[in-house]
Amino acid sequence: MKKKIFMALMLSATYGYGQVELEKELLSTSGAREKVSATFKSTRLINGHTNETIHKNELDFKVDHRFGDIAGSNGGLRQFFGLDNSTDIRIGFEYGISDRLTAGFARAKGATTVQQLYEGSLKFRLLEQTVNEHIPVAVTLFGSSTIAAVRANREDPSSATAYENFQDRLNYVAQMIIARKFNSNFSIVITPTYVHRNFTVFRDQNDLFAIGAGGRAKISKRMAVVIDYFLPFRNQEDQTYLEQVGNRKFYNPLGVGLEIETGGHVFHLNFTNATAIQEVQFIPETTSSWTKGQYRWGFGISRRFTLGKD
Repeated sequence: MKKKIFMALMLSATYGYGQVELEKELLSTSGAREKVSATFKSTRLINGHTNETIHKNELDFKVDHRFGDIAGSNGGLRQFFGLDNSTDIRIGFEYGISDRLTAGFARAKGATTVQQLYEGSLKFRLLEQTVNEHIPVAVTLFGSSTIAAVRANREDPSSATAYENFQDRLNYVAQMIIARKFNSNFSIVITPTYVHRNFTVFRDQNDLFAIGAGGRAKISKRMAVVIDYFLPFRNQEDQTYLEQVGNRKFYNPLGVGLEIETGGHVFHLNFTNATAIQEVQFIPETTSSWTKGQYRWGFGISRRFTLGKD
C-alpha cells in the first residue's frame, strides 16, 4: 500500500513539474518572460558600474588607467597633455559564480595619499528587465571592501594615513544599480550610492551618500558614446571647513567617452575630471575641475575568458 501511495505521489509530482515546465516554455515562447539582454556592453561605463554581471564560469580581466591633466597649470605640452603622468592604475578580475552573481578582486595604485588599494567585491542581479515591460527596469546590487596597504604615517596625526590599527585601513561601498534599456541604441543607469571610510582627515565625512547617473548611446555597429556623473551629498559645514582650512575644493566627477567593441574585447577611451578609479576615492575626493583644464584622458580594456562549462 505504501509503495502504491509513493508511486502515486511521484507520478503526481512529475505531472505537476511537467505542467510548470510547459507553462514556462509557453510564457517564454510568447515573450512574456523574455529578458532584455546586453543593456550595456561592459560592467562599467567610465567611472561607475553598470547593471551587467559576468556569465557563469567566465573571467573578465580589466585594466583601467588615468593620466595627468590635459590642460591647466599641470598640463599642456610641457607634460605632453598629461601622458607623462599617471594619476591611477587599476588591474582587476571578475568571475561569474553564476549568471547573476559576480565576484571581483582588484589592485589599484590610488590617486590620493591613501594608496596601494586592494578591493574585493560582489555584484548580484536582483531584477532583470523583461521585453514585455512586466519588469521595466533591471536592478543590480554591488558591494565592495577596500584595504589600503600604504605605510601608516605616525608622525603626522592630521594625515589621511595616520592609521593606528588595521580597521582604520578599511573602506566600504554599497550601490543599487537601476538600469533600463529603451532600445538597441540607448540605455541609462541610476546609481544610489553609500560610501563609508573608517578613517579620514579631520572634519571629512566617514559616511557619504551620492547618486550617480549615466548612459550609453550607440553610434555604429561597434561604437557607442558613454557618459556618467556622480553627485555626492556633503555636509556643508565640513565642506566649507576643508575648503578654507584644508585648501581642498571638491568637484563632482563627470566622465565622457567612446566605447569600442572588438570581438572579445571592449575598449573605452574616456575623459574625466576624476583622478581616481575606485569608488571609495573618486566619489568623495575628486578635487579636479573641468573648467580649469583639470580633466584627463584614460582608457579601460576588458577581455573575457571562458574557464569551464555549466
